[in-house]
Formats: sequence, structure tokens, C-alpha cells
Amino acid sequence: GTFVTLVGPSGSGKSTLLRLIAGLEAPVSGNIYVDGHRITGPDPRRGLVFQDPTLLPWMTVEQNVTLGPTIQGHAKDPQWMRRVDAMLEKVGLDGFRNAVPSELSGGMAQRASLARALVTSPEVLLLDEPLGKLDALTRLAMQAELLRLWREKRFTAVLVTHDVEEALVLAERVIVLPDRPASVRADIAVGRPYPRHRDDPELVRLRREILAILGQPT
Repeated sequence: GTFVTLVGPSGSGKSTLLRLIAGLEAPVSGNIYVDGHRITGPDPRRGLVFQDPTLLPWMTVEQNVTLGPTIQGHAKDPQWMRRVDAMLEKVGLDGFRNAVPSELSGGMAQRASLARALVTSPEVLLLDEPLGKLDALTRLAMQAELLRLWREKRFTAVLVTHDVEEALVLAERVIVLPDRPASVRADIAVGRPYPRHRDDPELVRLRREILAILGQPT
């Protein structure tokens, strides 16, 4: 139920780690466990949101969000459809359920991707830089939306980001990975109440500390 972020330079293995947790790749050695169960492949209890929305362009927003229940054979179950309706409303897309991806802004498409990942109520939500390509204002709005959904649903969230400030605003723990070969250089507990403010002196101090660990100027 915690919110964890992974920060580090490109090539340090952040996205690979997410793919391993998702079950899309197998570890060369060792095992990964969720609640004591070894990961052997993809599972709807672990949702993955990519940097790009990856919506199916020939489907409407509603059809994209219903994709998980459809694959599981629940497409016509009224209970599942109520969950789809509720999730579209939560992410502010109820009025765009019949729109196709080409009719959506970048932020709207990413909200649809979040809704698709969350509608099956995953225990773990894996986020691979899902806000990286958004404009600054949309990114701030999406950060607030993601935080709101996490606080409401209390799933485990693992977010990959290059933005140290974003990591500190959202996460309870920040895992710092150096350049290859990857290892955990630091595991930092943020320990600040929500909602957080970017000019919080403690967050500013932690940002400088993390950038120093990564060898970047502060």
C-alpha cells in the first residue's frame, strides 16, 4: 500500500525492474515475490502504465477502459460495467466515453490509460514515466490525480521518474539507482504529510541530497 518511486539516470534499469515486477520479463537469476507469491508472468493484479498512453486507436475510451474486464470474460457483467462507469467519472472522462484516442489531448489519453489500469483494482500499479511527455500544467494536474487515486484506493504504487521533485511530491519512499551496474544507492523515507508543497524546506533538502547522490549539481 505504499507509494515508491525509482529515480536514476537512463540505462540504470528502472524500466526493466518494472517489467520484471509486471511479469513481462523473467529475471536471469533470483525471484520476485508479491505477497509471498513468486511472479511467473503477467497478472491483472499488477497494472502497468507506460510513458505513452498505448490506447487502441480503433476503440472508444469506454472500450479501452473495458479491455481488462473483456479479456477476463466480464464485458457484459453489470457489476463490472458499473466499475467502468465509476472509473471514467473518477478520472473526469465520463463525457468522453465515446471519443476515440485521436480526439483526446495528451493528458486525457493518459487519464484513460490510468482508468484502464485501475478498473480491475490492481494490488500493484506500476508506472513507467507516465507523465514524462505531458506539458507542465497537465503534468501537475496528473500528479494530483494520481495521488488522489492512490490515497483513495491504497494500492501499492511503483513509479519510475527522472524528475526528483516529482518523486518527492508523490512518494513515501524514493529509491535512488546509480548508473550501471544498477544497485540501490539510497532508500529515502520522505516522511512529509500530504498534500506536499514543492517549496517545503525538507523537500528542498532531500532534492539536493538525491541530486548529490546522482552526481548532479543542485
